[in-house]
Amino acid sequence: MMNILYTTDNGFVGKVATGVCSVFENNKEISDITVYIIGLNISQENKRKFEQLAQTYHRQIRVIDLEDLHQYFNFEFDTLGWAPVILARLLLDKLLPETVDKILYLDGDTVNIGSLSELWNIDLQGNVLGACIEATVDPERKASLGMAGVPYINSGVLLFDLNQWRKENCGEQIITYYREKGGNLFAADQDVINAVLKDRIYYLPPCYNFYNIYWTYPYRTLKKLMGNAWYYSKETFDASVKNPIIIHFLGEERPWRKGNKHKFRKYYQEYQQMTPWKDEPEEEGWRVYFLCWNIFNFLMRPFPMLRYKIINGLIPLFMKWRKKQLKGKK
Repeated sequence: MMNILYTTDNGFVGKVATGVCSVFENNKEISDITVYIIGLNISQENKRKFEQLAQTYHRQIRVIDLEDLHQYFNFEFDTLGWAPVILARLLLDKLLPETVDKILYLDGDTVNIGSLSELWNIDLQGNVLGACIEATVDPERKASLGMAGVPYINSGVLLFDLNQWRKENCGEQIITYYREKGGNLFAADQDVINAVLKDRIYYLPPCYNFYNIYWTYPYRTLKKLMGNAWYYSKETFDASVKNPIIIHFLGEERPWRKGNKHKFRKYYQEYQQMTPWKDEPEEEGWRVYFLCWNIFNFLMRPFPMLRYKIINGLIPLFMKWRKKQLKGKK
């Protein structure tokens, strides 16, 4: 039996459904798959559509309503432009049934394009979770989290050993750390997972969380950015580039935005058309952005370290913009 977890608010359900569909399509050999969706303000109509999707594949989709995050976080917090529902992945011991002892968390902006059997059966070697390294994280941010010389992971794909999570009381440790930081971390859930669990993470190969840095930066650049921290071998890196399994649409170039040229957009478009959200329109207003973005990438291709420094300097501005966008939707 395989357990999959997503978190979402009502505005993102179509993207999550596309990811769910991709899991169902590429894992037909697995007899029993249950998808849990921790949802904030999910409409009855969207719940009905999830039921329809589950019935199409003879699978189970269970929506868990998240009433109010403040009942779990009794302090003020700021997710800095990300929807607050991202914090739900820190509450697994409180929100999931106790019978679930292992679960694969996937971000709502992922699609699965290969079998997950090998990932599901990976031996975590006593660690609390498995995740993929994010080599491009700002070194100063890592240092502020007590992670100098330690790999930092991306939280878009997380394989949890929930028995170990509960045994080590990880949920309470995480909430305590987040409170001590004043509920204010640059990458909220991701930063706190890294800071608290840094010595209890099994590093998965990047094919299971494959995103734009792997065709933007060469291996030598990513290894250089890791400094003294361990990084994947060239063989593991090359094998992941050749055969990615989970595509993560990080950044602003997302396949549901009109005018995007994302390398793997065809997979998102294919699976979206197989869901009850197939008529969801593309987001407008991105053409000028993508034109500038493509020109920038072309000019920076020979200068990966310069590109990294520019992008790293722009990220805080993007986060402020996202925060304004999030407030505007309330």
